[in-house]
Amino acid sequence: MGMLDGLLAQVSSNVDVANLAAKVGISPDQAEAAVQALGAAHHAPGDTVETAAENTGLSTDTLQEIVGHIGGEGALGRFADLLKGQAGDAAGAFGAVSGLFGQKS
Repeated sequence: MGMLDGLLAQVSSNVDVANLAAKVGISPDQAEAAVQALGAAHHAPGDTVETAAENTGLSTDTLQEIVGHIGGEGALGRFADLLKGQAGDAAGAFGAVSGLFGQKS
């Protein structure tokens, strides 16, 4: 979670994975997977939240709430760019998140 917390801190103050999980009522592991899926889905075709929901099993309402806590679509875009740079390839990060849930992208 450390890497994600560092990236989140660059786009929004007072947001970390554990705090985010508590705010939306999910586990820290689910929050971490959700944030990674949202970041990766942001660069993928289609609706970001719906794509992340398909790959995490979390509801679109929960994911939309996470986007709000991160700071909205603009902050999510900055986070996605940082995540893409950190992972080297958003598709690789997306595949890794999908693999956590036994799905292929």
